[in-house]
Amino acid sequence: MSVLKLFLNFAKRYRLVAIYYSLIFFLFISVFYVCSIPFQAVWYALLLSGVLGGFFLIYSFIQYMIKYRLLKEQQRRVLYDLDGLPEPFGEIEMIYQELLKDLFLEKSNAQINVINERKELYDYYTMWLHQIKTPIAAMRLLLQSEEKDICALRLELFKIEQYAQMALQYLRIGEMSNDLVLKWYPLENIVKQAVRNYSTMFILKKIALELSEFHVNVLTDERWIVFVIEQLLSNSLKYTNEGKITIQYDKENEILLIKDSGIGIAKEDLPRVFERGFTGYNGRENKKATGIGLYLCKQILDKLGHPIRLSSKVGEGTIVALFFHREELKEDIF
Repeated sequence: MSVLKLFLNFAKRYRLVAIYYSLIFFLFISVFYVCSIPFQAVWYALLLSGVLGGFFLIYSFIQYMIKYRLLKEQQRRVLYDLDGLPEPFGEIEMIYQELLKDLFLEKSNAQINVINERKELYDYYTMWLHQIKTPIAAMRLLLQSEEKDICALRLELFKIEQYAQMALQYLRIGEMSNDLVLKWYPLENIVKQAVRNYSTMFILKKIALELSEFHVNVLTDERWIVFVIEQLLSNSLKYTNEGKITIQYDKENEILLIKDSGIGIAKEDLPRVFERGFTGYNGRENKKATGIGLYLCKQILDKLGHPIRLSSKVGEGTIVALFFHREELKEDIF
């Protein structure tokens, strides 16, 4: 912007001040005229006022021009920092700068969140691609063998379907709140649906299932809770080589219990099993864990309002407890 345009903007901004001082001069002349004061004294006073006003005008314009240039410079790098902002003049400018700093902080936090989310997605899909290569390679070897083991092929295909389903749910969990359908569902039907989906693995691994009858309704989202129970069954089957898996419901405490007779979890690993990417000793030893299954379960259950607890002993198995207790809304609360 040229100096002339900048001066016109400056004059427009301070036009009320100019009008005010013009009125003061007019009042001075009127009073001097009424009081019959010699005009020589009037012109002398006006000259002094004009000189002082001119100096003040030039100084104010220079300050205005410096602030304008600082702001234009800051405008080019406002996305990166706010260190170049000029000193605020008065409370109004201070409030504007505080608003700008608040917006800058919000933008920075949003950028950090986006970067973290992208990194999480990149890390997860890098790991996912490595994991899914294993069943694909196993299927290729089975297909190349002279005697094709159909059962083994079905097991590897099931693993691929499981990995694909987990990746889909991982993407959806960020918008889970918009996808919830909370209703009263028969818990036994939900459990049987999850068991039915994993029946192939039960048969192929020759693991017995002990499923108690429990006729109870729970307030939840069917699709998401089925996915959680499937992941818990998947973990139990993954680390149980013989014995059985028991599913029962504690009516008194409203808890669904899933017990297995697998290899168990080391005591030092228990506090971290729900962390994203944590595989623990079992995952490192058996090369089977992704560190995502229990993390997803915890995220989903937190949003559904179902606490989860896990206890285990090495060599004795693991017990997972899902809590379905809901506080009743009292009628006299209002």
